[in-house]
Amino acid sequence: MSLDKFLSNLHADTDKSRPPDWEIDWEDAPLTYKLYRSLPVVPLSSEVPLTLERRESPANTDLTTIGHLLWHVYGLAQLSQNSAAKSVNLSAGPVQMYRRFIPSGGGLYPNELYVYLKTMNTPYGIYHYDAAHHRLVLLREGNFDSYLARTLGNRCDMSHCFCTVFVSVMFWKNFYKYNDFAYRLQGLDSGVLIGQLLEVTKRFGYESGVYFQYLDRAVNHLLGISENEESVYAVIPLSMEPAINWFYGGNYGNGEVAAVDLCRELPGVQHEHFIRSKKVKEYPMLAKMNEESMLDSTERFRYDVTENHVDSGMRSVFMPRVERLSYDLASICRNRYSPESDFVLSKLNASTVASLLQEATASFYYYNDLKGPHKKSVPRLSLYCCMYNVEGIPDGAYRYDGASHKLHRILPGDHRFRLQEGMSLDNVNLFQIPLCMHVAGEKDYFKSALGYRGYRIQQMEAGMLVQHLLLAASAIGMGGRPLLGYNPSFCDEIYDLAHYGKTSLIQIPIGHYRNRPRLEGGLHS
Repeated sequence: MSLDKFLSNLHADTDKSRPPDWEIDWEDAPLTYKLYRSLPVVPLSSEVPLTLERRESPANTDLTTIGHLLWHVYGLAQLSQNSAAKSVNLSAGPVQMYRRFIPSGGGLYPNELYVYLKTMNTPYGIYHYDAAHHRLVLLREGNFDSYLARTLGNRCDMSHCFCTVFVSVMFWKNFYKYNDFAYRLQGLDSGVLIGQLLEVTKRFGYESGVYFQYLDRAVNHLLGISENEESVYAVIPLSMEPAINWFYGGNYGNGEVAAVDLCRELPGVQHEHFIRSKKVKEYPMLAKMNEESMLDSTERFRYDVTENHVDSGMRSVFMPRVERLSYDLASICRNRYSPESDFVLSKLNASTVASLLQEATASFYYYNDLKGPHKKSVPRLSLYCCMYNVEGIPDGAYRYDGASHKLHRILPGDHRFRLQEGMSLDNVNLFQIPLCMHVAGEKDYFKSALGYRGYRIQQMEAGMLVQHLLLAASAIGMGGRPLLGYNPSFCDEIYDLAHYGKTSLIQIPIGHYRNRPRLEGGLHS
């Protein structure tokens, strides 16, 4: 199968992303976290703060604070037992799961977090965040500022950064269940994780920036991970200084750097780790996509990748002017809920919708390497919405313009029947939903500029925007349910996206809900 056909099936014909005879071996499922063996460990404090308000000045960069940050980003936060859930493997009894503060497809969490730390009282080096034990595992000791700066094309002054976070994907962790469809989920899950990381770093007063373009094999070599099993999807340095001082280093664009040359500078390392599965099946298409997406030279880095908006002839609805939401992030994360059959239709007012849309889009702006140095970041994604029963806004399909804070009406009317018709599963009743959001992007995922790497970048950015939507919804007392089990062509037709070369990437119903019966407890002290 060609890679273009593979990616097309992930959206247009998801049934082809899984063989008809695919059987899930539930008994041999992998763990949702990676466990290293026989390596030095650094325990992290379990006395995490239960509130995260914005700080006026940066927090200390000591190990205790780093541990608090990592736990709020990707730690095991809750134990949930749902007696009413239908167990997908047909086993008897309630479903019990360890949850983190972010959603993940099937609750499988295919990502891992690594950090390059330069803090006091801890050896400088590369660590893995062991979420199961809330600790750091030392993988490689040393100062790697120069090495990392060159993997990023000398676009970051690493001397100003006290920590660099690496977001990786372990392919088997959700391939075992979803087969090739896991590739789409892995990009979205990575984006949700990055979105959470950026929001948490703001609460600690740190500056951050996301690098989607780097020398893959050089970064994987530094971490000691095998690209056949796992690969880094994003590199995010953290600093106490304004990003404009370090995000593009003083040697920006200073000569070509090749991954093969960097790998020769460091000896390879291999560490024993445990994932529980005894039989790991091959995933040739995921491996091929990963191979084709890799960058082996900084000459292949690209910039000024933006989306064009055209709203000619559309009727505008100006939204009420509202203040940015102010909330305790830790509380919002604990209360975040993903309803299914729990949605309850209730009338919303325009101010509530305005707050939701404004907060989600305003918080989505972030430093990234898809634009030239010191140029204003322009969103590569669009936010669309089908609204029903919103006071002050006629029922219809809209595109939200964050820059002008207004809605562009595309098609009037109640579109819930059409949206429900497009659902491949009956797990959500869209007739109980006042807001059905859709994140849309370029159908060709900027392939001419970014190649196949553009697809996973687009999925990650979609996941980031989804996380900002979910946090904003939780802050105003509503729930959101990210969905991929729908027919995107129905949504593309409603919004006339094909005319602009766009397509719907993910669907997020948002509304009020009733809690289903469940037992839940926090995993903290």
